[in-house]
Amino acid sequence: MSKRLNLREFQQNLIDRMQTKGSSDELVSTMGVQIAGRNWLVEMADVAEVLPLPRLTVVPFAKPWFRGMANVRGNLFGVVDIAAYGQSGAIAQDDSNRILLVAGRYAFNVALLVDRVLGLRDARAWRQTEGAGGQIEYQDEQGTSWRKLDVSDLLKQAEFLQIGS
Repeated sequence: MSKRLNLREFQQNLIDRMQTKGSSDELVSTMGVQIAGRNWLVEMADVAEVLPLPRLTVVPFAKPWFRGMANVRGNLFGVVDIAAYGQSGAIAQDDSNRILLVAGRYAFNVALLVDRVLGLRDARAWRQTEGAGGQIEYQDEQGTSWRKLDVSDLLKQAEFLQIGS
């Protein structure tokens, strides 16, 4: 019988291998995702797992950005459409959609729905500027703009915690 693949162990192993190939000074700890056509960086410590969009159960009387509940290996997660929450439209349902399960250290069973995952990114050498509202903007070597998604800050917002309409 073949060894069962554990996605969490596979992702951690992949991160560890990629980080050992990089600079030994500091480890790469951000993942690139696309939300409503914009590029975002998410701290890997804020994400427990990345999964394809599972079947969702709609929650009546919920705000439009709350897409529903997903069963992930027997645990229920509320799925939030980050684009709709940020009033940037809604994520079109597609095979490339992914959910980011928020790290267990936050004690929230919430998943963030994104258009697609773009892989690990090392933004340490990227040019940084301060945008509107104090938001730090990054520009990579190709001139592509990126923003940082602060999961901790997101989970503290009263609007985010109140899904009922």
